[in-house]
Amino acid sequence: MVQAIEVEPGENKAPVMASGHTFGSITDKVSAMVLTRPLTKGWIFGFAICFLILQWMLYAMCWLFFKGVGVWGVNIPIGWGFAIVNFVWWIGIGHAGTLISAILLLLRQSWRNSINRFAEAMTLFAVACAGMFPIFHLGRPWVFYWLFPYPNTMNYWPNFRSPLVWDVFAVSTYGTISLVFWFVGLIPDLATMRDHAEKKWIKTVYGMLALGWRNSTRHWSRYETAYLLLGGLATPLVLSVHTVVSFDFAIGIVPGWHTTIFPPYFVAGAIYSGFAMVLVLAIPIRKFYHLEDFITPRHLENSAMVMLATGWIVAYGYAFEAFMNWFGGDQYESYVRWNRIHGPYAPWYIALLMCNILIPQILWWRKVRLSNFWLFMISMDILIGMWLERFVIVVVSLHRDFLTSSFGMYYPTQFDWAIFIGTLGFFTACMFLFLRLLPAVPIFELRSLLPEAKAVEHE
Repeated sequence: MVQAIEVEPGENKAPVMASGHTFGSITDKVSAMVLTRPLTKGWIFGFAICFLILQWMLYAMCWLFFKGVGVWGVNIPIGWGFAIVNFVWWIGIGHAGTLISAILLLLRQSWRNSINRFAEAMTLFAVACAGMFPIFHLGRPWVFYWLFPYPNTMNYWPNFRSPLVWDVFAVSTYGTISLVFWFVGLIPDLATMRDHAEKKWIKTVYGMLALGWRNSTRHWSRYETAYLLLGGLATPLVLSVHTVVSFDFAIGIVPGWHTTIFPPYFVAGAIYSGFAMVLVLAIPIRKFYHLEDFITPRHLENSAMVMLATGWIVAYGYAFEAFMNWFGGDQYESYVRWNRIHGPYAPWYIALLMCNILIPQILWWRKVRLSNFWLFMISMDILIGMWLERFVIVVVSLHRDFLTSSFGMYYPTQFDWAIFIGTLGFFTACMFLFLRLLPAVPIFELRSLLPEAKAVEHE
């Protein structure tokens, strides 16, 4: 058995992984989660609930395609409703996976190794949820491919000056790079699953996915080169994707949207909500799959500190937006600010400030950062707050037009809620399947943290 891992100077003194593990024990424990762990009643019940919620969304989608977008609560002047709110929210959640996987990989942060696998999976599922909404929002969703500049006989080309077209390229690129990065990181572990599987058909499936991996020096050399290159490609996406999404609003002339602070504070808000979702997933996975040895309090505390830092950046964005509104003296912008605080949606805005700024400040106390219960509750609070932020930006900025005669209110219908809650069911169902079919934590990266692995590396 090995001793506790030595930490590098300046790092958190908590160990990256609990002591007492060997190469074999890590492999056996993680692979057993997929290969030998039986289907529990809890897993079946949880997946069944998520699947039923997904069916509710499919029903709402069928009715939407049959009747049109009029079944939603969108109207004049609120042409954007839940579809865009949820699109921006889901894209933001996917950011933490790329940050943990790519940026922390390039910075050689070893604490990422226990949480990067399911964080990357979270990114893919969140992007899939986000990608649904622009398609739903189209009047004719079956011709969504018109948004791509493909050769066609009608000589019809997208309007490249529209940020909605930029979204198509940004999100599709983000999803593709994230998928390739996630799959390449899985290859060594897929080979391990292949070697430990007992049934022939399971060996065959994992063997095909492992792409002939044989753990040779040549394979490792090429793997590390490819993984670092993909990490370098994915890193700019953390900044570019949500920046492009913020351009949907920032280049418009609508009061409440036309501000230059949107790109950086959209990115900070994305990382803020993304790490909140990582903790919402990590805490139950750690508990129910008995991964306390791998997902240690250090991982949870570091994630909480990232949330605290990005939360202050978000708060700065709120303050800067209010300051520029006062400094600029625009009467329409001033009315938007007053309307958010005193108008019909004021409770939503006050709840936003409570959830995103006030409540997370208790993370300054280390006891709170080390408490699973409080971390889970604060993370849920942040996810709700960031959704409210998107709602306030989209709906509250639109519902009071320049003319008093054009004022209106937005009331989401059952179909708005069905599709939104349905994406939550889809996301959670995908996570259930992921935990059942693939290793939730990276086997080879955890083994690289062992002292004997570091000793071999330094020889």
